[in-house]
Parts: sequence; structure tokens; C-alpha cells
Amino acid sequence: MSQTTDIDSYKKIVRLTDKELDDLWGQYLSDRANKEVRDKLIVQYIYLARYVVGRIKVNLPPSFSFEDIVSFGIEGLIDAIEKYHPSKGAKFESYALMRIRGSIIDKIRSSDWLPRTLRRKIKEVKLATEKLKQQIGRAPTTKEVADIMGLPEEKVIEIMSSDVSVNSIYDKKGVGEDSVEIIDTIEDEHSNRPEEEIEKTDAKKELESALKKLPERERTLLVFYYHENMTLKEIGEAINVSESRVCQLHAQAIMKLRNILSVNRSERMRKTIV
Repeated sequence: MSQTTDIDSYKKIVRLTDKELDDLWGQYLSDRANKEVRDKLIVQYIYLARYVVGRIKVNLPPSFSFEDIVSFGIEGLIDAIEKYHPSKGAKFESYALMRIRGSIIDKIRSSDWLPRTLRRKIKEVKLATEKLKQQIGRAPTTKEVADIMGLPEEKVIEIMSSDVSVNSIYDKKGVGEDSVEIIDTIEDEHSNRPEEEIEKTDAKKELESALKKLPERERTLLVFYYHENMTLKEIGEAINVSESRVCQLHAQAIMKLRNILSVNRSERMRKTIV
């Protein structure tokens, strides 16, 4: 099986049932030389490689492509399938995730694309930065590092821009019991903070309460327009009025709703002050 498999094509893969997958594993474990069965297993588990690739933050030069990282992950998946033994008690998915992650990081870190002289300069800049940090009690500026090294600031910037790193969100910060995986320190930008969630819930309750105070026809109109995504023409046909009249009723309902919400907020503010 080609290791350049397009990892995004996993969405088109027909997933086997648990029983079918168990049977496939049974065939492979009884004959590990059967490459055809092995390749079928790779197809079924290729989503694991995609999962890991999406969670490893990599800063690489143009000589590495996304396809390179994907191929490293697939190599790890193949290795996991070929070495997996159910008798050891670990679920295949858990075992494979570790092998895939390790394969990607090992491959990248073993590919030393920087000249030895540049590596030495990077090390020197880092040492100078750390030494200066201890002296002045804060992170030094690029210019301060350049001055202490007797180099132009642009040169220091050039050297450090050549430094690349590979970090996994599963790497740990700290030591011992105080260590924590990076993934646990990353804020989910797509989810609300607790206080935002509370505000959202309160706003929804407030809106529902205000809607109940509107006349039945205006409340129905707003439900049709915002919840059912009906057009003004379709709403007019539903409540037996013209499209222009629906437009007027909509504007009227919105105005009333704003006034109700404004009064509610003012009352709430008054009670808070008192």
C-alpha cells in the first residue's frame, strides 16, 4: 500500500462493523504475511493518523510538506498494525496513537536539515539570551542580545528564524506531579467560557419571556421568519396578509420586543442598585 495515501480520503472509506473488523483482525493475526488483509486494516484505521497529524504543531521549513508529515504518520500506523498483540491488553487505537505520534516526531527530529555551523550559532544566541535574562531579570530584546554578541540585530533575527521546533500538544510542561500536557493548557476558542455560557443562557431565557408578551400573530411571524427561515412572501401566504403587511408587522414586532427587553433590563438594574 502506498504511504502517500491521501489522508483526507478517509471520509470516503466504507467503515466496517465491529464484527467485520474483528474478523479482519482475526485473519491478519493468524497470518501476518497477508499484506492484502494488512492493507485493509490500514484503510480502516487511517483516521487515527489524521487525528494525530491535526494535533501536532509543527514549524518547518519549505523542504517539509504536509504530505511528508502524513506519510510519517502512516508509517507509524503500519508499524502499529504489524506489531500489535491483543494479548498485551491494550486497545489497538490507544497503542496506534502512540506509535503514530512517535513516528512523526522521531522522523522530523532525525531529519537535521540545518548546517552544523548554523546549529552552533543558534545555540550561541540561545545561551546569550539566557545569560542576559538572568542578569537583567526579564526577557531581553533582540537588540540587547545582538549588542552583547557583537552582531547586527538583523543577523540575530536571521539566525533565530532558522531555528525550527516540533511540539506535540501531548508533550508535558513541568516535572513530577506538577507536570501537565500542553493540550490541557490550550483554550478552546470555539467554546464559551463559563461566564459567557451563563450570560448566553440568561439572554435566551430573557428573550423567551419577552416573546411571550407579544401578540400571537407577531410572535408567530417571528418564529416563521427566524426559526423556520420562511420568506416574507411565504409568511404572508401562511397568515393571509400581503408581503408588504408582513414587512410592517415584522418591524412592529421587533420594535415591541426591543422595548420589552429594554424595560426588563432597566428593572433589573434598578433592583440591583436598590
